[in-house]
Formats: sequence, structure tokens, C-alpha cells
Amino acid sequence: MTLHLPIDDRANELLNRNPLALLLGMVLDQQIPMEKAFSSPYVLAERLGHEPDARELAGYDSETLVAVFAQPPALHRFPKAMAGRVQEVCRVLVEQYDGDAARLWDTADSGAELLKRVAALPGFGRQKAQILVALLGKRFGVRPPGWREAAGGYGPDDAYASVADVTDAASLLRVREAKQQAKAAARAARG
Repeated sequence: MTLHLPIDDRANELLNRNPLALLLGMVLDQQIPMEKAFSSPYVLAERLGHEPDARELAGYDSETLVAVFAQPPALHRFPKAMAGRVQEVCRVLVEQYDGDAARLWDTADSGAELLKRVAALPGFGRQKAQILVALLGKRFGVRPPGWREAAGGYGPDDAYASVADVTDAASLLRVREAKQQAKAAARAARG
């Protein structure tokens, strides 16, 4: 099981072998296309000259990190805010998980605990946390007891509701269609 998004193969490879890169992709997956969010950890690694490290990013000079994020093409449409968010997440990883993103999920005894840990990260609400739980379970074999229940509607294999369900361009299209339908249903419910 691996993640395979319709992005540069080197970006996919980094996401598949570097837990911090995967987590940073999730952090950045907000108000920009999924492909941009999950490609940005690779671009960040290129700009740093090495793969991202939680301890380094946690201690990075904030203004310098913003400049790294803002360098064209910017890593996110809100480079200052997202550089700060990445730094906050990395600080939590250093303080609570010895700087190792994988410890966030590898040491969780249950899906509920995993969801609670992820939801406690800066910028992760319940929905985003459920998507990460689903992504870890579906693509990376991180399956503590109850992980599907913790992932909510993102847990079923046929959900096609998030990045957890994207394996190629066709599945990305199905996810986008499902999101559009959900938005339309929400608008209709509001009247």
C-alpha cells in the first residue's frame, strides 16, 4: 500500500517514505488544490537542500521560513500563515513525539486515540483529522483497532471522499465529484 497522487513521482516517493512530508502535505491541504498541497513538501525539501526535519523546522527563524514558503512559486496561497502552521505542528512533534511524525500514529493504541492525537495538532479539526486517519489506514497500513470508525465517513474503502481515496487521476476525479455533490447538498439544505 502506498499513496500515489497525480503529481511528480519524486514528490510521491517523498510522501511515501517520509512521515513528516506526508503530515506536512495534510497541513497544507487547505484552500489549495490537493496536488499543490502534497507536492509542496517536495518543493520545500528542494529549497532546504534536504528533506524536512521537524526539529529544524520547529527552530527555524520564522521570517526566514516565511521567505522559503513565499519564494515563487509559493508553497501555499497563504505562505505566511502556513509557514507558521507548519512550524507549530513541528513544535508539537518535537515536544510530544521526539520530533518523529511517525510516532504520532505508530504508538496509538486505538483509532480513537489516533484521532484524538491528530485532532490536537494545530490546524486539524475533526474532519481533517478523520481524513488523515483514513489516509494512514488505507494507504499506509496504520490500522489500530477502530481506525475505520474513527475515520468516520472517510473510512470505507469506497468512500471516494478525500485524499485517502486517490490512487490515480480517475480516482481524483471521483473524489472531486463527490466533494462537489456534498457542497451542493449542503447549499440546498441551507435553502
